[in-house]
Amino acid sequence: MNAMQTMGRFLLMLGVAFLASAAFAQSTSKPTPDIAVVNGNLGRCSLELTVNLPDGKPAYGATVKVHIAYGFGGFHKLDLEGGTNAEGKVKFTGLPTSVRRPPLEFEGSKDDLEGVATYDPAAQCHAQQTITLGKPKPSEEK
Repeated sequence: MNAMQTMGRFLLMLGVAFLASAAFAQSTSKPTPDIAVVNGNLGRCSLELTVNLPDGKPAYGATVKVHIAYGFGGFHKLDLEGGTNAEGKVKFTGLPTSVRRPPLEFEGSKDDLEGVATYDPAAQCHAQQTITLGKPKPSEEK
């Protein structure tokens, strides 16, 4: 066997070992759940929310809603709603930089639990916040 054949076999074995190690790393890595993204298509701002239960665990399948009044006089309105993933996360993108009567209130709920996060896109265009759900106070019940 000449030097060229030996070098070719070495490179082939090196390539196979690299592919096998990459496949092993991919198969053993923990998959991350996709974050639901709700796009309002109104601007460049975004808010990523993490919704937690009272015990601090992520609230899978919680609903988060927001009502946005924007434009001159707030005559334009948009209601957005998204659900959380297994990590309790949902992201709202395409939010306007200015809204009528800031801050926006993102209302989270799951079963009989509720919580609110306030967000002013003019103050912080790209933000992350947490909503901790709890039982509503008697005066807040609908």
